[in-house]
Amino acid sequence: MTTENPRQEKVAVVEEVTAKLIAANAVIITEYRGMSVGQLAALRRQLRPAGAEYKVYKNTLARFAAQNADLGDLADLLVGPSGITFVTGDAAAAAKALRDVAKTNPSLVLKGGVIGGKVITAGDVEALADLPSREVLLARFAGALQAPLVKTAGLLQAIPRNFAYGLKALIEQKEAA
Repeated sequence: MTTENPRQEKVAVVEEVTAKLIAANAVIITEYRGMSVGQLAALRRQLRPAGAEYKVYKNTLARFAAQNADLGDLADLLVGPSGITFVTGDAAAAAKALRDVAKTNPSLVLKGGVIGGKVITAGDVEALADLPSREVLLARFAGALQAPLVKTAGLLQAIPRNFAYGLKALIEQKEAA
């Protein structure tokens, strides 16, 4: 922090936010102006299954934390009443939950965030929300790996089976003659 003698509480908050920024797979920033405490609690409940946590900090302290976590570009998004979603689980599921709440509650506005150290825009968060969940992607990948193996197994089974059919036809031809 740049002030001469920062209060211990502020230093602790900056350290907490810095640790959460470093530990998170993704960070999504939203504006929550006009949302009630109950609506914010409902948002937090929807984010929990995706491995995400929604927190509100003072922007100045969050900017210091972003600098400490080498995410200085994130500071540009921390303007106005900003809520920070720390995602340690499925980033696509968290983005989907935020987008769904934003559709039903216009007070929640997606601003952008960070994934893999790269700053993303609100449009990128929308695109991330359109991605299938991690489980669906893994199932599709497993299916793609399985398909050639199933074809190979079918071909390997066909060789002795076709040989047996040919041998049977030859035997029947010899017996008929």
